[in-house]
Amino acid sequence: MNIIIQVSKKLSLLAVAMLLTVMAFAQNTVVQGTIRDAKTKETLPYVSVAVVGTTQGVNTDMNGRYRITINGTYTQLQASYVGYKTVLKNILPSREQTVDILMGDDAKLLSEVVVKAGKKKKYSNKNNPAVELIRKVIANRDKNRSEAYDYTQYKQYEKMFFSLSNLSDKFKNRKMFRNYQFLFQEQDSTAIGGKNLLPMYMEEKLSDNYYRKDPERKKQIVTAHKQVKFDENFIDNEGLQQYFNRMYQDIEIYDNNISLLSNQILSPIANSAPAFYKFFITDTLKDQSPQLVELSFTPRNTTDMLFEGRIYITLDGNYAVENAVLSVNKNINLNFVRQMMATLTFAKNPDGRYHLSGSDLKMDFGINKNKGGGIFGQRTVTIQDFAINQAQPKTIYDGPAVVTSLDAEDKSDMFWQSNRLDTLSVQQRDIYKNIDSLQTIPSFKRTMDLITLFIAGYKNFGPFEVGPVNTFYSFNPVEGFRLRLGGRTTTALSERYYFETYGAYGFKDEKFKYFLSATYSLNDKSIYRFPQNYIRASFQHDTKIPGQELQFVQESSFLLSFKRGNNDMWLYNDIFRLDYVHEFRNHFSYNLGFKTWSQSPAGALYFQNNLNGQPNNVRTLSTTELSLQLRYAPHEKFYQGKLYRTPIPDKYPIFMVQYNQGVRDLFGGDYNYQSITANINKRFYWSQFGYTDIWLEGNNIFGQAPFPLLDIHRANQSYAFQFQSYNLMNFLEFVSDHYASITIDHSFNGFFFNKIPLLKKLKWREVVDFKSLWGGIRNQNNPALHPELLNFPVSTETGLPITYSLGNDPYMEGSVGISNIFKLLRVDYVKRFSYLDNPGIAKSGFRFFVKFDF
Repeated sequence: MNIIIQVSKKLSLLAVAMLLTVMAFAQNTVVQGTIRDAKTKETLPYVSVAVVGTTQGVNTDMNGRYRITINGTYTQLQASYVGYKTVLKNILPSREQTVDILMGDDAKLLSEVVVKAGKKKKYSNKNNPAVELIRKVIANRDKNRSEAYDYTQYKQYEKMFFSLSNLSDKFKNRKMFRNYQFLFQEQDSTAIGGKNLLPMYMEEKLSDNYYRKDPERKKQIVTAHKQVKFDENFIDNEGLQQYFNRMYQDIEIYDNNISLLSNQILSPIANSAPAFYKFFITDTLKDQSPQLVELSFTPRNTTDMLFEGRIYITLDGNYAVENAVLSVNKNINLNFVRQMMATLTFAKNPDGRYHLSGSDLKMDFGINKNKGGGIFGQRTVTIQDFAINQAQPKTIYDGPAVVTSLDAEDKSDMFWQSNRLDTLSVQQRDIYKNIDSLQTIPSFKRTMDLITLFIAGYKNFGPFEVGPVNTFYSFNPVEGFRLRLGGRTTTALSERYYFETYGAYGFKDEKFKYFLSATYSLNDKSIYRFPQNYIRASFQHDTKIPGQELQFVQESSFLLSFKRGNNDMWLYNDIFRLDYVHEFRNHFSYNLGFKTWSQSPAGALYFQNNLNGQPNNVRTLSTTELSLQLRYAPHEKFYQGKLYRTPIPDKYPIFMVQYNQGVRDLFGGDYNYQSITANINKRFYWSQFGYTDIWLEGNNIFGQAPFPLLDIHRANQSYAFQFQSYNLMNFLEFVSDHYASITIDHSFNGFFFNKIPLLKKLKWREVVDFKSLWGGIRNQNNPALHPELLNFPVSTETGLPITYSLGNDPYMEGSVGISNIFKLLRVDYVKRFSYLDNPGIAKSGFRFFVKFDF
């Protein structure tokens, strides 16, 4: 009986315990939902959601979502946000439920109240609590950045989405889209991008990321990658990816400067931020843990390269950024950007500090900032499984900074559904197959064909494309009217073999010119793709201007036909080259080269020496060279094009060393000599004061050689401004067998013009440039001392020398200019400072440069 009573008591106690447990759990209320602007239906980040009658509360994330677990039988939620009316919502206790909230603007009418103020108080940093707070944030900045930990690791999901934006109904209803209305996305007309969007591009990336503080190392392992693929005949997909990733970089608010497009914008928590921003305390969120202060900021000058927005600061002694909303003023000196908004969210670590948990960057671009179609782009980043101070094996950190798994491009749709750290909208989910459908429309193909011809300069015919069109016609004093036709093979013919050719004819010299090259790719990649690894053989029979070295421009371009001064000393060249190029993923590369080069004078140029005391004309100069070039460009990225790839200017330096060996009697070579050239170039960012590009270069030639084999310094007689040529130096004006040079080009990004009322609306930007060259010729290469060498050229009209060696004084020129005229044009007034007595020179002049830039 006692046993039965004891068992009964235990069962009763167990039942009571279970009942209490159920009751305890039953009292928990779970509420989740999304908060949106009532008018635009845009989601609202960082809205304060509190349980009425308690200190419990959360903030919405960057996508406007919230989730809160409530202890107790409370029945109301309160949503509050600066600039919006506070909203109360009823909830059902002890249940899990979804409560979405719409918030309306808090536009209070004060028409019946007349407020008269005295003299407006001038903003000042002195005794300003907002500035005192931001100085505390700055003082604690280093300890709050993720790099303060010895080790960090996390999973990251990136999503990039681009659409044609602000499209009219007329565009949407065009015949070519009649059966493809499903392609369009409709949204509230006040949202970023306007009413009609046509999604065009989507890219997703999953990665594992690791950081080690000592020695410092960052490593990203891309485990999955998915991208909209366009027809390679029209668009270079890898180049498009590089371009968009350059535009939409990570926003590191704890850095002094934040990269945005091709500019760097001062962070609101940079060391010098109080000098350029105005700060205001606009709210205190006391129902949070820890408590937060909403700190709003705006540029002191609205046209400067600065943000405006608000940041939320923790009052727990860390003064960390918990959330941030960054935008730009409509008057900012930033081209083509209609609207921009970046939202950052941070999550708390076990030690009470915070790490970035997500970012959302939206930008809308247009030629006209107020109307017309444009491009809307959005990049969201989601970070999960953030761990601190967990060391990984050394092999994790070794190797390139970014590694892509071999099967990253092969992940199935099921994999992405299971592993995405974010959700896709209907339009984003369908964009991959929709773009495939769009590319089947004949009218779309024709449109893309014309755009490709206009931008890249090539007309595609499948395995072969003809171009570039800007070289089809040109003119010069030696050839007169010059017609040229050429092209190259595409990947439709072969992924490994590439051929390029052209033929040209000059109607004045009545000579044919031609070029042919064959390239074999050793790594199954296009020869323009990184990392390059190929062998190329080429032969060229054509004209050339001595001393004209162009970057990324075809020498036969029609625009280069227009030149100042006398320009009739040319060369006929026969050049055979054999090159082996090998790039590594750490951006170190080498180029092994073999060249035979036959030069003959053309136009008014002649080769003559005084061998045996008598003038002796030399018809041809033959050379055989072996070369080795070493190049290191850490973290280099490219704009990938169909014609070439262009390095993207960045803060990292680029080093290059080249050695050339001339070999006599090898394939007819006439001279033995050695040449070594070294250069370095780097961009320096100065925050609000713009940026500076600096090029340093030096060369030394050992051995004896005639002037065409010495350094004929890069000159420019066109009206285009060339950064790495001397814009007021004549062709063939200076030669050296040793030299050192420096070029400094600085852009102020409108820092001064933005302060002048009559100029700031024009969005012009100030630029300055300076070039200096030291050099000379040693006695062994001076034709006046060695009559077997070729004489320096003289003018056939005046008999005066046109070619000189540099003396004790350097050659110097400088310029001041205005860039961003009509958002495209740079105009420099260039002045020459030395060697002003040389005949036939230009002492000053205007030069022009066209550049698309933000």
